[in-house]
Amino acid sequence: MTGGPLAIAQKAATPKPVTKGKPAAADAKSVEALTAAALPSVVVIKHFGRDGKEDGVGAGFVISTDGLIATSLHVIGEARPIAVQFADGTQREVTEVYAWDRKFDLAIIRVAATKLPALALGDSDALKQGAAVMAIGNPVGLRHSVVQGVLSARRDVDGNEMLQVAIPIEPGNSGGPLLDMKGRVHGVLTLKSALTANLGFAMPSKLITALLEKPNPVPMSRWLTIGALNARDWKPVFGARWSQRAGRVQVEGAGQGFGGRSLCLSQKPVPARPYEIAVEVRLDDESGAAGLVFAADGGDRHYGFYPSAGQLRLTRFDGPSVYSWNILKQVPTEHYQPGEWNQIRVRVEAERILCFVNDQLVAESQDDGLKAGQVGLAKFRDTRAEFRNFRLGTNGILSASARAASATGTNAIALKERARSLEREAKELRREAAKLHRATVQGELLKVLGEPEAKIDLFHAALLLARLDNAELDIEPYRQQITEMAREVAGKFSKDADAATKLAALKEYLFAENGFHGSRSDYSSRANSYINQVLDDREGLPITLSVLFMELAQRIGLSGVDGLPLPGHFMVRYTPGNGPEQIIDAYNGGRTVSRTEAQERVLEATGEGFRDFDFRSATKREIILRMLRNLLGGIRVDDAPVDSLRYLDAILALAPDGVSDRLNRARLRMQMGNSAGAKEDFKWLLDQQPAGVDLERVAELYRSL
Repeated sequence: MTGGPLAIAQKAATPKPVTKGKPAAADAKSVEALTAAALPSVVVIKHFGRDGKEDGVGAGFVISTDGLIATSLHVIGEARPIAVQFADGTQREVTEVYAWDRKFDLAIIRVAATKLPALALGDSDALKQGAAVMAIGNPVGLRHSVVQGVLSARRDVDGNEMLQVAIPIEPGNSGGPLLDMKGRVHGVLTLKSALTANLGFAMPSKLITALLEKPNPVPMSRWLTIGALNARDWKPVFGARWSQRAGRVQVEGAGQGFGGRSLCLSQKPVPARPYEIAVEVRLDDESGAAGLVFAADGGDRHYGFYPSAGQLRLTRFDGPSVYSWNILKQVPTEHYQPGEWNQIRVRVEAERILCFVNDQLVAESQDDGLKAGQVGLAKFRDTRAEFRNFRLGTNGILSASARAASATGTNAIALKERARSLEREAKELRREAAKLHRATVQGELLKVLGEPEAKIDLFHAALLLARLDNAELDIEPYRQQITEMAREVAGKFSKDADAATKLAALKEYLFAENGFHGSRSDYSSRANSYINQVLDDREGLPITLSVLFMELAQRIGLSGVDGLPLPGHFMVRYTPGNGPEQIIDAYNGGRTVSRTEAQERVLEATGEGFRDFDFRSATKREIILRMLRNLLGGIRVDDAPVDSLRYLDAILALAPDGVSDRLNRARLRMQMGNSAGAKEDFKWLLDQQPAGVDLERVAELYRSL
């Protein structure tokens, strides 16, 4: 966060809203009159965990008579069942999430109703500092509470303009309306200050307009699948909230089992002993616990191996209570790194159990109370945990680990001394690791794009671009995800369906059912260029949404679909075998665009007239290069030379003849002290002697190096 004291502002634990309705009366009203008029439009919003229990409560308000309600995104929660209750006690079914925006933490939902009383949206830009305002919400569960205050200031918080209000905001106020004294909504309550109980923040109501103008509606049946675990891979037990994002399994909320226990059991068949299971885990709170389970019966009986309060535990659960809980081993160890990713591994043999942390043997047991069962993940109490790289198999690395663990250990003092020595090398090692990572990803990218055009896996190449910036990105889960998405689309039509039916099914699936949409408020965010985050957030740029559209089309057998690289706005062209071409705008809900409109887009972007060149099909290499240039264009080169250099290296690896790219890279290399690299680029320019370059100046710079 930015803005001095706002750096310690924090999000209220639940909902937030926005609005649209009839104009309010011109004259200011009393608080009593405003409250009586507004209460029928203000609602209580509850979201529920997967166990069906209430998991959060906030507020919202009606912005159109046909059932649209504005609130905060965190109030409704992603992939959560939602309930809406009006002031008179009436409950309405939520039929869809009409629009949402993560950056602004705003959402609009629709309930099954007509002729609802709607609040009017005011001009939040016109609200003056010191103006009297009031808010209605459900602070700490006290429903439909009213509080009055003033607009204190306008502040920048995390790059967003927000309204600072002298109003106490508590959990449950989020998503509620901030009203002027004429009953018009000027903001959605969203942040609570840690400095004082009487200071809060609201999102300006003008941001709701963008959501209303470009909605991305998703039926509730589809909303509940966002981030959901694949039922073929995992089965949660005992509640809590298990989800999957960025290839990782995440869990939060207490489970129903003893000690807040919750399990997530792998549906993979467990091999005969000996076998091994392993996972990398990171906890947000070391007083909690999360790790592996094995020999699980699907209920209360299982073994567990996990970090807890900085120690490692091997336990056996024989039932639902503390009296059936057996701690077989509990050991402190220097090999566990609190707050970091740690690999935990269990080898289950015929007569013993061996437990490892970061490849160091830390516990061994001959317990045989449980003979067989499923394996998976577990977490306890209110800990939030992340898991990645879960593995199950028979071919482990026990022998090497056991030898390392049995070698003479270094005592804690010696380890600390060694750590100080290693810290002196760490910066250089990280630099070398980053360089190696970039070279590896570039090599993989060149290999993928080196295939004949028809065989290039464009989706894989796009994932590699994301991995260029995120070394932890696990590509395989996303490859599986797009395969599963294609399977779902193909399930909508028969095997002998014609191309028109397939095209309609693809559009319906992406844009109507799943709400994929163009980024409205954070267009330049790098996340919009990372195809994995486009899948996670269902939001992206014209080119990334087009790549997703084209790749799904190819996987469902819809031929004649390729990329149309219009300047400023990438689109998709569909050329059926027996009809005219169609231009499809994946950024705007997959709507069909006429050639005339596409030509107007080119004119807007370039200031020049239509060229045949703009309407050629883009090769897959050109698409990846354009995505790289989007990433490069999204940063200030001088402010982030390392990032810029990373993208320029990749661009020149794919298109080595780029003259301006060579000049830019040479300048950046000089700026970063890489004289050898700068000389390499200057020499290339001198050898190639491209037109439009001041070669005398290049030669002068080359000699100076």
